Amino acid sequence: MKLEGFLLSVTDMARSRQFYETVLGRKVIQDFGANLTFEGGPVLQARFTQMLGLDPATEVKRSHNAELYFEEEKIDEFVKSLEQMGGIQYVHPLLEQPWGQRVVRFYDPDGHIIEVGEPMDCVVGRLLREGMPAEQVAERTMFPLEFVRMVEEQSKR
Repeated sequence: MKLEGFLLSVTDMARSRQFYETVLGRKVIQDFGANLTFEGGPVLQARFTQMLGLDPATEVKRSHNAELYFEEEKIDEFVKSLEQMGGIQYVHPLLEQPWGQRVVRFYDPDGHIIEVGEPMDCVVGRLLREGMPAEQVAERTMFPLEFVRMVEEQSKR
């Protein structure tokens, strides 16, 4: 069995399409009106509960039990662009997780949580540049020391 992607139920396709294209830079590869697919995901589906024969009132908004996860090497620039756009409803602003990764979480127009975080190799590199010894970086990030040393070597090139 092969996972083909994930689908999000949306109430306003035009609004959701604009959000994913503008805020997250997604590129549409298929548009069937009520169903729209972005390169690399997600798939958006309008009238999802109706399609399933369910009462639309049973849809849960902001369920806080799942999120879409993206990575961005230039996290500070991305967060600045979010602030400049305005109108973003945050779960929380940019913060640093206990393992050192900086992340921001916010809602899409239908209340789905979006997380954008630094790739972990960037986290490791940042902690090393800040002067943290490799052994401490490995402990903090929970990555093997071999990975930390590999990132350290790559940064010297």
